[in-house]
Amino acid sequence: MKYTDAFAELQRLVREMETGQIEVDQLGTQVKRATELVAACRAVLTETEADVQKILDDLNDGLKNLAEEH
Repeated sequence: MKYTDAFAELQRLVREMETGQIEVDQLGTQVKRATELVAACRAVLTETEADVQKILDDLNDGLKNLAEEH
């Protein structure tokens, strides 16, 4: 699932919960779904953070090597 889709669905669920649009019978199911969406969003963000950190580390290593050569 794409982050934007998961986040949009999570926002919708939260809005429905806050406004009382979810029936009590559905609340447990919706809270479980919200928890799954939070986990999915967190996983994407964690993976993206790791990718960005690797890119920055590679750039720093390249700059360091370039400086050492000159």
